[in-house]
Amino acid sequence: QVQLVESGGGLVQAGGSLSLFCTASGSAFDTYSIGWFRQTPGKEREFVAAITWGGSSTNYAESVKDRFTIFRDNAKNTVSLQMNDLKPEDTAVYYCGASKFTTALAMRIKKSHDAWGQGTQVTVSS
Repeated sequence: QVQLVESGGGLVQAGGSLSLFCTASGSAFDTYSIGWFRQTPGKEREFVAAITWGGSSTNYAESVKDRFTIFRDNAKNTVSLQMNDLKPEDTAVYYCGASKFTTALAMRIKKSHDAWGQGTQVTVSS
């Protein structure tokens, strides 16, 4: 099974940018779709963005569309999330998850993901 580690979180002012990285070890990273989700205290983990195993298809939550970009480099076992024009409401712990599903709907669902990283904190100050 694939193991995931997130990195790249931090503190940024509103309007700024951050890049998050999801790095995998273990077997067959390039057979998994990868999703980014985020969670704040007391709330459910919510979908942010996802990319299929080959990178040919991506999808985004409406709240981040046109601000965030997901892309992957299978040679480096890494999926990146470029976040621009950050807002205070983007503050959360961000997690990446691995899924064998490739449909847009399935990739938006937490239960479709077999493995998760430990998360990385993103804080956006106003």
